[in-house]
Amino acid sequence: YEIREGRAVVNEEQAGKIIEMCENYLSGMSLINAASSIGLTMSHCGVKRMMFNKRYLGDDFYPAILSEEMVNRLDAERKRREKALGRDNRGVKDIPKGTVYSKFCIPRIPMRYQDPVEQAEFAYSLIRNEVSK
Repeated sequence: YEIREGRAVVNEEQAGKIIEMCENYLSGMSLINAASSIGLTMSHCGVKRMMFNKRYLGDDFYPAILSEEMVNRLDAERKRREKALGRDNRGVKDIPKGTVYSKFCIPRIPMRYQDPVEQAEFAYSLIRNEVSK
C-alpha cells in the first residue's frame, strides 16, 4: 500500500508480488520458497504473517488485494499441510488438575557472593511458596 492524500492506495507492483507469492504457496511451494520466488528473504512465520494479513482483504481504510476466496484457499491449504505434518494439535494441551501455585515472596537479599551466578543461586534459594503456609 501507499498513502496518497490521506488514503491507502494499492501499489499494483507490490500487490502483484503478494498475489504471486500466494499462488506459489497454493501450487505446493513452502512459505519460505514462495517468498523467495518474489525476491523476499523472510522467516517462515514472517511469510505466514504477511500472507494472512487481514488488511489484504480490505476494510474501511485499505482496499482489497486478495479475494476472500483466495484467503479461504490459503487457509485450507495451511490447515491441510499442518495436519499432514502432524502439527494440527498445537494449543491443545492437557490442563493440569489441581492447584497451580503462582504466588511467592522473597525477602531482601543480602550480598553474599561476588560471583553473580552464585549470588543468583543464593537469591533463588530464598524464594518460598506462600501458598504452602
